[in-house]
Amino acid sequence: MSESDLSKFFEWALGGFNAIAFDLVVALVLLVVGWMVSNWVGRLVRRVATRSTRIDPTIVPIAHSVAVWSIRVVVLVAVLARLGVQTASIIAVLGAAGLAIGLALQGTLQNIAAGIMLLALRPLRAGESVSVAGKADGTVDEVGLFLTRFKQSDGTFITLPNSLIWGSPIVNFSRHDTRRAEIQVLVPYGEDIDLALSELRKMVDTHELALKDPEPLVMVSGYRDNAMLVTVRAWAAASNWFELQNDMNRQAQRVLKAAGIELPPSRPRC
Repeated sequence: MSESDLSKFFEWALGGFNAIAFDLVVALVLLVVGWMVSNWVGRLVRRVATRSTRIDPTIVPIAHSVAVWSIRVVVLVAVLARLGVQTASIIAVLGAAGLAIGLALQGTLQNIAAGIMLLALRPLRAGESVSVAGKADGTVDEVGLFLTRFKQSDGTFITLPNSLIWGSPIVNFSRHDTRRAEIQVLVPYGEDIDLALSELRKMVDTHELALKDPEPLVMVSGYRDNAMLVTVRAWAAASNWFELQNDMNRQAQRVLKAAGIELPPSRPRC
């Protein structure tokens, strides 16, 4: 090999190296900048969604994840294209791999589908008090694509797969502004039942937390071996339900005793 040929070879190699180095630098810059932009957009989406009163807090984590990873996927494709990789073939391979992974992770996909349905139909939202039959009772903390987290009344957190929630009856205690409180009282046979009904009606009519509309209801709802079963129902604002329920339970016995009505002895449940 002549000196001229050797010189041309080095020039060619150096040019190729410079081109590769340039592409690597550009790809690295694209990756770093793209990642930073995705994080910034994610924070922006979360901040705007959190401040808006028209956006359900439940969808904020999902919107954040979608915004971040949409940008990152585009950045990764651009980086691969800059490095000379045939992105069309990669997308085809990823599609085939996605199908295989999807078949292997059917349970996970069920959770994602259930999460989308929970977010679309919104039977529960962040901050609402709900009961998922036999699974959890508490306040919804966050609904994600895979899992939903609840804060229970004892302060513990429980996390359930979305498919489990979607397939169970959901009782939502916070969806409406009002909620009905109900207690039952036993009045022995031989006591003045009309007086008992009247005194219990006065109790709910004068209670500051009991709403006038719908009208409270006091009625004989059944019979036991030694007493009549009286049911007292009154509506309250959802935020006042627990206090009204507790007050009615405490006051009913005191009101009836003050009216001279003897109540049957209570028996502890075993």
